[in-house]
Amino acid sequence: MKLSVLDQSPIIAGHSAASAIAETIALAKRVEALGYARYWLAEHHAIAALADPCPEILLARLGAETKTIRIGTGGVLLPYYSAFKVAEVFRMLEALYPGRIDLGIGRAPGGDARTARAVGGGRFPDAENFPQQVWELASHLDRTLPDDHPERAVRLQPEGSTAPEIWLLGSSDYSGLLAAQLGVRFAFAHFINAQGGDVVMRAYRERFQRGRDAAPHTLLCCFVVCAPTDDEAERRAKVVDYRRVEMAYNHDTPVPTLEQALARTYSERELEYIATQRARLVHGSPQRCKAQLLALADQYAADELMIITITGSYETRAESYELLAEAFAQ
Repeated sequence: MKLSVLDQSPIIAGHSAASAIAETIALAKRVEALGYARYWLAEHHAIAALADPCPEILLARLGAETKTIRIGTGGVLLPYYSAFKVAEVFRMLEALYPGRIDLGIGRAPGGDARTARAVGGGRFPDAENFPQQVWELASHLDRTLPDDHPERAVRLQPEGSTAPEIWLLGSSDYSGLLAAQLGVRFAFAHFINAQGGDVVMRAYRERFQRGRDAAPHTLLCCFVVCAPTDDEAERRAKVVDYRRVEMAYNHDTPVPTLEQALARTYSERELEYIATQRARLVHGSPQRCKAQLLALADQYAADELMIITITGSYETRAESYELLAEAFAQ
């Protein structure tokens, strides 16, 4: 089972955005040495806890800092952008790091409505044309636009013999069915939605039509907090609880430290909310996390697992990935 990383470049309380980005670079090099297969960066805008609004720029740096691990986006928020321009950007990345680039595509706004309008140049991005955009993007990359398409004669540069892998990202049936229709890879965000994803993933496989890819390929992305013991993992998971309550209140705050999380008290209603959100979290000792992840991979019929980990310190975040890699190597 391949293990990969999704990194949102979290900003932990007491740290700057610049240090969060530096930690992303350091973690990418660390997990490459541990044997992780992919390292994806997420796109978010105007969020105090997350430092990366332009993953395609940071990818260029990650490629220079690593040697073999595949690097990509999880994902580019395509409704904001021109499909042709995204194709150009990823053609450049592919020219720099041939055979290592993944283009993960999402349609969520990645921020609130006001921010979405700002990123969209004064208009709110409309996902109605998302299927057309994905098709055009793939066709630009593969030079397969039909003769009657108005952009058929436009040269996409830099030209090359290889192209990025395309992944559609989703947490509902919409992207899964679209990925099946277009014949591209599909990644399901269990860390966003822990309900019904197994049905979505299996429907993708059943309805897959040969297209850009010859066969279906799936990836399941899970939020994981792995620690030396179950008890310590439970302590560190308090940071996740704190963060999810803050998000429910629309509080724009950095990721709390473990000390802040342990000191916080909750109302009965907040504790009930936290309990409902725990389904989106895998946590425990290395062997417990491994067992839970393999069970999820089997339930979802996933070909690969991708791990997102945010804790109250960059050291415990890195340790979580190290412990997980060691467990899966056994």
